[in-house]
Amino acid sequence: MIYKVKKQTKAIRTQTPQTHFREHSTPLFLTSSFTFETAEQGKALFDETEQGNLYSRFSNPTVQEFVDKVCMLEDCEDGVATATGMAAVFASFAAILQAGDHIIASRALFGSAHQIITQILSKWNITHTYLDASAPEEDWEAAVLPNTKMVYVETPSNPGLELVDMAMIGRLCKKHGLIFNVDNCFATSALQNPAEFGAHLVVHSATKFMDGQGRVLGGVVVGTKEHIKPLRFFCRQTGPSMSPFNAWVLSKSLETLDLRMEKHCANALELAEALEKLPEIKQVNYPFLSSHAQHELAKQQMSAGGAIVTIDLEGGFERVCAFMKALQIPSLSSNLGDTRTIVTNPYTTTHSKLKPEEKENLGITEGLIRISVGLEAVEDLIEDFTQAAQVSAEMLVSQ
Repeated sequence: MIYKVKKQTKAIRTQTPQTHFREHSTPLFLTSSFTFETAEQGKALFDETEQGNLYSRFSNPTVQEFVDKVCMLEDCEDGVATATGMAAVFASFAAILQAGDHIIASRALFGSAHQIITQILSKWNITHTYLDASAPEEDWEAAVLPNTKMVYVETPSNPGLELVDMAMIGRLCKKHGLIFNVDNCFATSALQNPAEFGAHLVVHSATKFMDGQGRVLGGVVVGTKEHIKPLRFFCRQTGPSMSPFNAWVLSKSLETLDLRMEKHCANALELAEALEKLPEIKQVNYPFLSSHAQHELAKQQMSAGGAIVTIDLEGGFERVCAFMKALQIPSLSSNLGDTRTIVTNPYTTTHSKLKPEEKENLGITEGLIRISVGLEAVEDLIEDFTQAAQVSAEMLVSQ
């Protein structure tokens, strides 16, 4: 019988061809290079009249299995894997843009993406225009210049959880022949597929929810064959290759991505709703809270709100320190996307290199705490965050 199976089944059953050893779990091809059966085959592989593996900087069966799964989950044609998420972001720019080009981007970006656009691409005379994520369509339209080549967005953004209307940007890019590049790290393919809205490139830090357990680094860019082709050339020549071992870990992790994200999102929503009731917390931000400024857009383009919650505390960094000291369960780390709940203060960590006015424009205050909600019992998380909010508030008053 031939029938169409769902993505979750494909995520579990997609793997490299079984070898003569008849292994059940996919093998790890931990090798730097591959042999040729003949000199003629070597020539054919290098002139690409025959397809096959040559060298793990170029391709590797384990890495390809991971890429194939991400392409399937994101409804994309092709992809390349990289050593880190930022290598993926940089490759999606550097492989396509050239001197004199212009890029439009949402202002709400991860700190390192902002540094690439403002400090590195600018060295090559690649200019940019930033817009608020919630800017109306006419503002995005007005930002298009004769030399504009790409629109790049994060949705939801890190750390402000601002959303960009992907359907609107998709229309804009189609109208003007622009490349639509989306960082889908926070939502993952489990919650939204940017390709459905016209994205040509979809970028992930696989270090985050794709791994989901804080073990390995990795990045991936998937998209149309046309737009992945220059990325493959760029990565082959410059070498930001993913380790086969990391790819093996990540490929296995994708088998549980949907299940993990379902629990992450359920925990995050319940925690956000509980924290919103606490007078000791100034503001709670989460896309699926009705109080979120873009709640309706979130429901339109996401199936759930994601795993990230942010809170803002009165009292600045001093209050943040007291709050984090009072917490018993979460880890203090700048990473996110783990089974374990993680908290950080973006003002002094992930976005510390931004200028004060840039932080202000993005709503990154001294009292902001980004919570990557894990898979612990949500009742325990609510109890812990509640007592930390109360204890830190009392400490501030007593001083």
